[in-house]
Amino acid sequence: QVQLVESGGGLVQDGDSLRVSCAASGRTSSVYQMGWFRQAPGKEREFVATIIWSGGSTFYADSVKGRFTISRDNAKNTMDLQMNSLKPEDTAVYYCAARYASSDTYDYWGQGTQVTVSS
Repeated sequence: QVQLVESGGGLVQDGDSLRVSCAASGRTSSVYQMGWFRQAPGKEREFVATIIWSGGSTFYADSVKGRFTISRDNAKNTMDLQMNSLKPEDTAVYYCAARYASSDTYDYWGQGTQVTVSS
């Protein structure tokens, strides 16, 4: 089992930057991949970015490519999402998630952190 706790959300203005973080605990040595997802009011949860825990390879949704950067610190078991040039449409609850190599899906989720971008 892996426990995930997000932090760093808040209220910012159009064009501002914000960093959200995810702290992992528990059986983190078996984590293969972690990712960020978001869910806006009235919309389905969508993929934002992902990172391979050991190799560091990353992949982004087109909507955030060039503005967001995902990173991880293996020693601290943390994952960050640096968000620049934020837009009102980035407003959502941001969730971090983790999966083991033996699973095809993200099995572990945090409680989410609210990011609100005002125009």
